[in-house]
Amino acid sequence: METGSPRETGTGPVRGQPEWTGLPPGLLRMRRLLLVVWLGLLTLAAGVLPGLFAGPAWALCALVPLAVAAWGWVLLGRNWRSWRYAERADDLLISRGVLWREETVVPYGRMQLVEVTSGPVERHFGLASVQLHTAAAATDATIPGLDPTEAERLRDRLTELGEARSAGL
Repeated sequence: METGSPRETGTGPVRGQPEWTGLPPGLLRMRRLLLVVWLGLLTLAAGVLPGLFAGPAWALCALVPLAVAAWGWVLLGRNWRSWRYAERADDLLISRGVLWREETVVPYGRMQLVEVTSGPVERHFGLASVQLHTAAAATDATIPGLDPTEAERLRDRLTELGEARSAGL
């Protein structure tokens, strides 16, 4: 007996649980690189300038941005791992958050617009974001840092499902 794929039948590792998809590692690399660049510049400014003008003891001020960079490195990894999305039969689930978990359910029939956006930094890293707009502003949702082909596939699929569901309203 042949059945559909887990995504089609809703049977994942546990029956009835959605099949979650995480974000690609390119988003984490981009965010960590931006962290290192900005806090690296701040570290230089906080260490070199006071060290030159106020004395070598003031160069220890560079330790503060270095500590923030180390802490941010870990937090960015935890935040990246918390993002995931799942396509279900009637809606799209988006889950994120480390301390405060947030799960957004966007019914396909309520979607008015699905956009793929990519700023200059995202384009440099080969990333794109999918933004979903609904009639209720509270349920607008974004999936950041996707591969552009996946973002376009998701946009096309969500648009198709949204049109099919809204026609039945």
